[in-house]
Amino acid sequence: MVGVFLRSEENNLPEKRLAIRQTREILRLHFESQLSPRKIAAICKVGKGTVQRYLERLKAAGLSWPLPTDLDDVALERRLFPPSPVPSSQERPLPDGAVIHKELKSRKNVTLQLLWEEYKQAYPEGYAYSWYCESYRQWQRRWTWCFGRTPCRGKDVRRSCWSDGSGDGPKTGEVRQAQVFVAVLGASNYTYAEASWSQNLWDWIHSHVRAFEFFGGTSQLVIPDNLKSGVNKPCYYEPELNRTYGDLAIHYGVGILPARPYRPRDKAKAEVGVQIVQRWVLAALRKRQFFSLAELNEAILELVHRLNQRPFRKLAGSRAELI
Repeated sequence: MVGVFLRSEENNLPEKRLAIRQTREILRLHFESQLSPRKIAAICKVGKGTVQRYLERLKAAGLSWPLPTDLDDVALERRLFPPSPVPSSQERPLPDGAVIHKELKSRKNVTLQLLWEEYKQAYPEGYAYSWYCESYRQWQRRWTWCFGRTPCRGKDVRRSCWSDGSGDGPKTGEVRQAQVFVAVLGASNYTYAEASWSQNLWDWIHSHVRAFEFFGGTSQLVIPDNLKSGVNKPCYYEPELNRTYGDLAIHYGVGILPARPYRPRDKAKAEVGVQIVQRWVLAALRKRQFFSLAELNEAILELVHRLNQRPFRKLAGSRAELI
């Protein structure tokens, strides 16, 4: 009997089935010869993990050695590899390409990753991210074929803290635009964000104070943008700090080095932090309406904690673990 391929529901990768003759040989070597999985893998020319998985499948199937005499190869195959339950259309609905396209086009900072996570929250048995994206790409190709066009779419970072502001905050129930303050620690990318009514001196200073409280301390260096509330006179060599902002630095014992004009790389951490907050915090709140600044900041803080606990894609751990 030749080996076949089975699609695993856990990781959506094809899992190779061994021939039943080889499966029986693995079981015989384990139960009768009392060999270790490593030796069995060497004899049968398979991986050690494959041997362990087949032994686990035997236990999960409720079988023991010796196998029943009336259990033929086809029946053994079915017992070891029972068909996976197929979710119904209500449990696993197809992603709606038109809705995805509308969200991406009309909502700023909305990404496919965010839409897929919202889809999985609504349908835990739904499709994986790769298939979700492929489904949308197929919808795009069909849409293009029908309509003939495509839908639109230098410092010590370990001891530094970058701060910046974003004017793309969510709107409140009073139809009043809120500003978003973002602070990022250099080494860990640990992020803080809050909303305020403006970027004036009062809000700018108090946002720094709350950021330090959130971090549980201060950094040696703060690298802000050349905001008028913090820097009276932007200069390439000797920027003039606002007096109150300077008093804040003296009180907390930190140094303030504003980014140079027209040098966004001086505050690259803040720029990236603003983009991440816009995508993972503000975009996630796009469908909600708030009637007070405190209510909005409570929702932002919850998503910020979730962002800091989110595992890195290419590194081990998360922002919260590296702080």
